[in-house]
Amino acid sequence: MKKRKAIIPFYVLCDTIASVVAWYLLFQFRKITIENLPFNFNLPFTDDKFFVGLAAILFLWLGFHYITGTYTDLYKKSRLQELAKTFIVSFIGSIIIFFAFLLDDLVRRYSDYYLTFFVLFSFQFLFTAFFRLTILHFVKKNIRKGKTGFNTLMIGSSGRANELYIDLKKKELGFGFYFVGYIELNGKAKNTLTTELSELGKLSDLEKIIDSNLEIEEVIIAIESSEHHQLNDILNRLADKNVTIRIIPDMYDILSGTVRMNHAIGEAFIEIRPQLLNEWERITKRWFDIVASVFAIIITLPITIPVALRIWTIDRGPIFYFQERLGQYGKPFNIYKFRSMKLNAESSGPQLTTENDNRITSIGKIIRKYRIDELPQFINVIKGEMSIVGPRAERKFFADRIVKLAPYYRHVFKVQPGITSLGMVKYGYASDVTEMVKRLKYDIIYIENMSIAMDLRVMIYTVLTIIYGRGQ
Repeated sequence: MKKRKAIIPFYVLCDTIASVVAWYLLFQFRKITIENLPFNFNLPFTDDKFFVGLAAILFLWLGFHYITGTYTDLYKKSRLQELAKTFIVSFIGSIIIFFAFLLDDLVRRYSDYYLTFFVLFSFQFLFTAFFRLTILHFVKKNIRKGKTGFNTLMIGSSGRANELYIDLKKKELGFGFYFVGYIELNGKAKNTLTTELSELGKLSDLEKIIDSNLEIEEVIIAIESSEHHQLNDILNRLADKNVTIRIIPDMYDILSGTVRMNHAIGEAFIEIRPQLLNEWERITKRWFDIVASVFAIIITLPITIPVALRIWTIDRGPIFYFQERLGQYGKPFNIYKFRSMKLNAESSGPQLTTENDNRITSIGKIIRKYRIDELPQFINVIKGEMSIVGPRAERKFFADRIVKLAPYYRHVFKVQPGITSLGMVKYGYASDVTEMVKRLKYDIIYIENMSIAMDLRVMIYTVLTIIYGRGQ
């Protein structure tokens, strides 16, 4: 594996330096231009307002950069896209800082406000962009020289895969693909691919290969037009894996606009990333989950405490119910719920809840109807195992059965499971695997349209479900 240095701390340090220098120069500018003071290098350091403002400014700038996903996936950043993002964040951040800290300053004329904003934005953008482009220049240089890269698996060993491998190797453009091997896909003739790379197995071995210690990050699918019937099978097998998928497109794919170009020179790919949300949406969703969960736990205490006492005193047994479920990328975790069934309710094996299920206790019927039994799952959200909105987390026993009927079920593992979901509010609980497959279409719709706005809609539907007691 090609080693990659941890450059995020250095990136943060350079952003910090850029913000400090920009604030210092702005302070000097305002003293000289607006207050007509002579230049003095030490002047800002003798003013308490400089340090108070600097502390607030640093917190805000680093917060802006974090929320917009600046400190993630640095080795795959495009310099042009990073420059554009830096410009936008610097502009919006400067507006916020101007109105928060600088608007109430005394000025001689109104135009001084415009000049102050322009100077703040210019210094912040120029210094931040300079440091970032310098860092990314050395990152790209190391990638071109082959000092660092991304473990890559090639699928397809016939014509197109062989041509792509030769093309990438011949051009030496340094996109970071470090091929660890290939998967044979109907190819028979011996070629460059089969002689230079290790054959890691067949398509049926794909999941095992990804889960091995090869630490594969990229998968390139280069199959013939005659093999396109196998594409769905490949994508379903990779759906729950944390890898970036790149597909060599046909002309139809190019004309339909599904092809993404990440480089001005080089191969065009249809790119499928493991993260469905962009960075600022993903980070915003995570922080919303944490804040909302803490708030929900606090405001529901008048409900959860009596429920817990009722379960403990009347039903005689544990208050909480712990059950292993599958989370993002199929990783197992223990889900927390208020116990709504009798003890040993599944002594004969895993079972789904049915209407008028005699395993459900008297208090269980009430808390399930209003979804109160799921309130402890906010703890799972805070721990990072779940989200407030996401597909329902299933047990492996039922997940394996769903996959047999609907192989595309694996796509739900792309995201964190949720306390509530579009499937739950549109379809509700499922009493058998067939109904779980029917509900699955709503979860797929959610995944394909995943956004902050969609989460808000699902939460509104959930509130209405609770108010009208449509749970089961």
